[in-house]
Amino acid sequence: MEWIRKNYQGILLSLILSIIAYKLGKMFPIIGGPVFGIILGILINNTIGKPKNSQEGIKFTSKKILQWAIIVLGAGLNIKQIYETGIESLSVTFITLSVAFITAFVFGKLLDIPYKLKSLIGVGTAICGGSAIAAISPIIEADEMEVAYSISTIFLFNVIAVLIFPSLGHIIGFNDKQFGLWAGTAINDTSSVVAAGYIYSNAAGAYATIVKLTRTTMIIPISLVFAIITSIQKKKESKQNLGVNYSFKKIFPWFIIWFLIASILNTIGLFPKEIISYINTIGKFMIVMALSAIGLSTDFKKILQTGIKPLLFGLIVWFSVAVSSIIVQTWK
Repeated sequence: MEWIRKNYQGILLSLILSIIAYKLGKMFPIIGGPVFGIILGILINNTIGKPKNSQEGIKFTSKKILQWAIIVLGAGLNIKQIYETGIESLSVTFITLSVAFITAFVFGKLLDIPYKLKSLIGVGTAICGGSAIAAISPIIEADEMEVAYSISTIFLFNVIAVLIFPSLGHIIGFNDKQFGLWAGTAINDTSSVVAAGYIYSNAAGAYATIVKLTRTTMIIPISLVFAIITSIQKKKESKQNLGVNYSFKKIFPWFIIWFLIASILNTIGLFPKEIISYINTIGKFMIVMALSAIGLSTDFKKILQTGIKPLLFGLIVWFSVAVSSIIVQTWK
């Protein structure tokens, strides 16, 4: 009863906002529910403010429900199907991922972008936008402002991509498969990939979706890499400061293991095909709910104080990924 009393207000507020955001996302798929959730949360937090005693529930929603959402989304992935249909896109995916992280490392240093913000924007651009940011943020212990800024940055370039990619694809002379591969590797959020792909053609949209799902599985190894990096950082802190407790068990992203287990269970056919779409819908809704809570914890003044540098950084990483995908396909 004590847990319910401490958390229900924040969870309920996040739920109400997420329902509104989810419906708006359905109406305006280019923007998507997660972005609407963050925007609504930020607007409320920075205008009328949150109800008293809602902070604990908002924190629970932004942390725990975010992790549970990743696990649920894992249950909608079929690893075998992705392997069989997406194996030919792996070379382009690996190269664009490498380009994203190398560019993020180099320009992050040049522009003096803070480590956590640099990591979130880099991972969001390299893998799958909001879902990747949601997976990495608890591992590197990013705060709400950093998550909100990185998702807003990713959103901006998603919208630009959906608007210009189909026209650019025709100018370049891509066939359906080539455009699907480009959209699937160079656009971040799944809804934006699907939108751009199907604007080009039905065949391009179908192929782009498979490429995007293949790219999404990269969440697993990348999350483990960040867990190791965070572990090394914490270990150094514990040696330098005796007051800092170091525990790899606490840092390790156990929810990613459950994400993998859920994917395996779906792959072996434990979940009936007819409920997979419902599982995906629930997972996406939980993401919207968690990001609404993040918006409710975000101070807009702090975002403004961060300045335009991270936005420029996001543009550079995104542009590098988009161009590298074209170059690799041209050389193949």
